[in-house]
Amino acid sequence: MSGLGSPRQAPPVKRLSLTGELAKPATLTVADLRDGWAQQQADVVFHCASSGPQHHTFSGPLLREVLAEAGPRFDATQRKDRLRFMLAVTGGDGHHTVLSWGEIDTDFGNAPVLLATEMDGRELDLTGSQLVVPWDRCGARYISAITSIWVGAPAPFPAHDAVPAVPVGA
Repeated sequence: MSGLGSPRQAPPVKRLSLTGELAKPATLTVADLRDGWAQQQADVVFHCASSGPQHHTFSGPLLREVLAEAGPRFDATQRKDRLRFMLAVTGGDGHHTVLSWGEIDTDFGNAPVLLATEMDGRELDLTGSQLVVPWDRCGARYISAITSIWVGAPAPFPAHDAVPAVPVGA
């Protein structure tokens, strides 16, 4: 039987949503990430509990540059205001992780966290972008097939004196 008459559908394009306290929330594809920002490269080794050391080369834009364009709703001139923000990243398999803005901010941790568009020379258009945290010893924060990145600040904690003190051993 020939394939004529039964058109093959292209696989769906994977997308990730930037949401939360952003001036310009967005939905991006791997191609958008590749074409819209400078690509960085990271050669990484992380230790997997089930299969030992993993060696990979990733390429993609810096997470901080992508999010900066989305416009986090903090006062960028105030370092402490930026430090209130966190990032919640969710993958297609439900795996998720949290980073602080301070980890990726150039005034603080300056971590070169990537939204990978390529892994070991293979483009990730069909599988989706991958979060790459090059300095992590363990690969647990390497989120595959990212579906969303939420950016925001948690609700303020109650004032220290508003919490009743409980004596130790009570």
